[in-house]
Amino acid sequence: MDYPNDQAPGAPIRSGIPEHGRIPKYYAVKARIAVLLDELGEGGLLPTERELAQVHEVSRETVRQALRELLLEGRLRRQGRGTVVAGPKLEQPLSLASYTEGVRRQGLRPGRNLIGLDRFPCPEALAAEVGVERGEPVWHLERVLLADDERVGLESTYVGVARVPDLDTEFDPDSSFYAYLRDALGIAFGDADERIETVLATPREALLIGTPPALPMLLIHRLSRDTDGRPLERVRTLFRGDRFSFSAHLRGEGQA
Repeated sequence: MDYPNDQAPGAPIRSGIPEHGRIPKYYAVKARIAVLLDELGEGGLLPTERELAQVHEVSRETVRQALRELLLEGRLRRQGRGTVVAGPKLEQPLSLASYTEGVRRQGLRPGRNLIGLDRFPCPEALAAEVGVERGEPVWHLERVLLADDERVGLESTYVGVARVPDLDTEFDPDSSFYAYLRDALGIAFGDADERIETVLATPREALLIGTPPALPMLLIHRLSRDTDGRPLERVRTLFRGDRFSFSAHLRGEGQA
C-alpha cells in the first residue's frame, strides 16, 4: 500500500480515500474545509454555507453534510448564529483519578452544576453494586460536568447513605466527590471496573448538556471499590463525543 510521506500517525490510511480513488463529493469538500480550519485556527469564524458552496462549486446540501461530520468530530462548534473552529479535544485518562484532576492537567478549570441530590430506598438491581441491602437508603448525585464553563458531560453517582451520611450538608456539589471521600471521610479508592460504549443522549440528557440529540456520546459505567475491596459507588457518566477522548497506559503480562 502506498502511504503518503506526510501521513500522520493515527490518521485514516490514504486520508480515507479508497484504493479505486472514487470518493463522495461531500467528503472531498470536507477535506478541503479541514485545510481551511487549520488556516483559521481555534476560534476562527467559518464562512457561511452559501459562501462555501460557491467557493467549492457544490450544492449547499453537500456543504451541509461536510460540516455536519466536522461538527460531530469536534472540529467545529456552533457559536451564536455562526460556526467557529473548535479547540482540541479534552483527554481524560482511564484511571481512578477524578474528572477534576483530569481537566486540570490540561490547564482548564473544572466545574459542575448540581442537577439533583436525592435519597431513596435502594432497589435490588443496585444493591450489590454499592454494597448495601435492598431497601437501605442510597444517594443519587447528578451533576453537569464543566470545563472552563462549557458543558461537556453529565454524571450520575450512586453511593450508600451509610458510607456518606452527611453528603447533603457537608459536600460542595461543585467540588470533587473523590476529594471529599478522601479528605473528609478517609475513604480511599482501591480499584474499579469500567465499561465504555457509544450512545446517543436522551432528550433530557441532551437538554442538560446543551447538545443536539443526534450527537454521539461516550458513556462510561464505573463500579468502584475501596482499598478493602468493599463496593463503594456506581457511576454513569456521559461525555460529549465531539469534546472528549480517552487515554490509558497499558502494561504487558507479567509486568508489575
